Amino acid sequence: MNETPLRIAMWSGPRNISTALMRAFENREDCAVWDEPFYGYYLAATGSDHPGAAEVIADQGTDSDAIIARCIGNAPGGKSIFYQKHMTLHLLEQLDRSWLKALENCFLIREPEAVIASYAAVRNTVTLSDIGFVQQAKLFEEARRISGQTPLVIDSREFLLDPRAMLEAICARFDIEFSDRMLRWPPGPRDTDGVWARYWYDSVWRSTGFAHYRERSHDLDDQERKIAQQARPYYEDLYQHRLQT
Repeated sequence: MNETPLRIAMWSGPRNISTALMRAFENREDCAVWDEPFYGYYLAATGSDHPGAAEVIADQGTDSDAIIARCIGNAPGGKSIFYQKHMTLHLLEQLDRSWLKALENCFLIREPEAVIASYAAVRNTVTLSDIGFVQQAKLFEEARRISGQTPLVIDSREFLLDPRAMLEAICARFDIEFSDRMLRWPPGPRDTDGVWARYWYDSVWRSTGFAHYRERSHDLDDQERKIAQQARPYYEDLYQHRLQT
């Protein structure tokens, strides 16, 4: 019988370093990953017009009970760590939350202006719901209530300023050994990438590690700036709990 794996659920909004962080964990020999388990369910339930939506739904299916059962089950390949990359907006209100107690829930955050600028480069329109800040803040409180502990929060900007130190601190939090393999990986697609990867993962496919952080200005229009202002309080609420090294 397999021992219970360490199940890490990394809850992020879109256009963050979530896929790169998944790469880092997958590069460990003891870790299996799952890319956005609820994406197909979310697209079918909401009718959102995302690139390749029909293909995603067909590939992933829409049975939320089956998805949850896999999330809280054994890691693929009998690995001791099961890393799950989740989008907060995919966990719709009607879904039960009690199963979160079987996971180590973590929250990956990024400044809303940067998220919106990146998201708008891929899709023509952006809404507050699209970028997941409201959902992330609510889920954070639910995970804290269910576990009785404050979940781990990682700010992407601070992570990219010193990836090694942050990864070492994350590993220490979960009582697992840090591996240098988490810092570098081969370029290109992986079998574990979702079928939507060709629409969203170009920069990750070209990467071999975490990009150096660069301060950038974000050219947002009036509506995008309004959405950023609406999202910022939710970002700042989680930011106060961020991991610091």
